[in-house]
Amino acid sequence: MSSELVRQLNDDLEQAINRALRSLVTVRSGRRGAGAGVVVHPDGLVVTAAHVLGRGSPEVVLPDGQTVPARLVGYDESADLASLSVAARGLTAMELGDSTLLRPGEWVMALGHPLGVRGAATGGVVIGVGEGWQPRPGANREWVSAALHLRPGHSGGPMIDAQGRLVGINTIMAGLDIGLAVPVHVVKAFLKNAVRSEQAVLV
Repeated sequence: MSSELVRQLNDDLEQAINRALRSLVTVRSGRRGAGAGVVVHPDGLVVTAAHVLGRGSPEVVLPDGQTVPARLVGYDESADLASLSVAARGLTAMELGDSTLLRPGEWVMALGHPLGVRGAATGGVVIGVGEGWQPRPGANREWVSAALHLRPGHSGGPMIDAQGRLVGINTIMAGLDIGLAVPVHVVKAFLKNAVRSEQAVLV
């Protein structure tokens, strides 16, 4: 690969990450420290991983640094997903991709706040999508599995494709440098059920 192609690839990935960072938030709850989340609707709807939430009242740090209280809208421990509503409007919602179209070898990136580093990104390639990787017996869940390393603080943040679209919610490591994310088609189904009572309009 020529140096010009490498430079163009780096520029394209940088642009994708910068777009995604406009929708990346920090989620705090109780004494569990901080995780990540992603804005999926401009009127204050955030999705994160369920295990990020503790017993305390959640709060969200928006991309502009403002900290606002959050209200739990939906929670599914088995899918490890939660949705929060914050009193903010005009937020930048992340474009939703299609996890069913991901193919092994495609480049993806996980965003979050690993070990307290805000807005960090790590990259790797897709291993597969489906039920191939199960972190524990009997889980029977769908995953986007990727050859990248997730660290504390990545949980609840977005896994994005090379165009900066959401393809999964970062969840757990399944082994050495194998990160798992909840596929975005599972997230979409969860959100439709979770916000039905809110009468939110989702894409």
